[in-house]
Amino acid sequence: MNLLGPGLNAFLLGFPALLSIVNPLAGAIIFNEITGNASRPVRATLARKVGMNSAAVMLVSLWAGSYILSFFGITLNALRLAGGAVVASRAFQMLNAPEVTEARKQAQAASSLPAPDQDPDEIASMAFFPLTLPFTTGPGTIAVAVTLGTERGAFGTPLGAFYAGMSLAAVAIAAITWVSYAAADRLDVILGATGRRVLSRLAAFILLGIGVQIMLSGAIPVLHQALAG
Repeated sequence: MNLLGPGLNAFLLGFPALLSIVNPLAGAIIFNEITGNASRPVRATLARKVGMNSAAVMLVSLWAGSYILSFFGITLNALRLAGGAVVASRAFQMLNAPEVTEARKQAQAASSLPAPDQDPDEIASMAFFPLTLPFTTGPGTIAVAVTLGTERGAFGTPLGAFYAGMSLAAVAIAAITWVSYAAADRLDVILGATGRRVLSRLAAFILLGIGVQIMLSGAIPVLHQALAG
């Protein structure tokens, strides 16, 4: 069986969803602001660690999140409906006020960072908290990843191909985050305020469509069972 097509379909579902909610380009601008007093080597180290940590968070959520919830008796269709609604609601908020979302991220991260005159090792220790959680891959990203994990088998995709495609999407997002954060000072100059707003709204619109699609994948089987019964 050729698994390339199903795996590619999973990748094409997961990549834009995760890219939209993580939004590494917008995150890089904030990363540049809150780590601006650190030296370039320290910031490069932080970018690498955040990228690796983000990959771990997304992969664990994709692979294990839906199984953990299923353990508590939550069906996949219910999880798709709830998760899709959360994703769509989050996207709607981002679409209407992306500046509020980014400002909240910045405040969460900045409030937990050490003072700029502290030891570089102390600054580097902040790579997981708060720069990975909740700044880069916070509750919204985890919710999206868990919801994407419920799509296994929804379209007849073999499990191996599904998880390969989704995992590749998560790793790709983590790599983009690493590169974006490492080049944060340059991106800030290139994008500017207008570019950040445009990117945020475009990402939010894509994420809204994905949230609605996931809701439909849970609602259609439920309606079918109700009508058949």
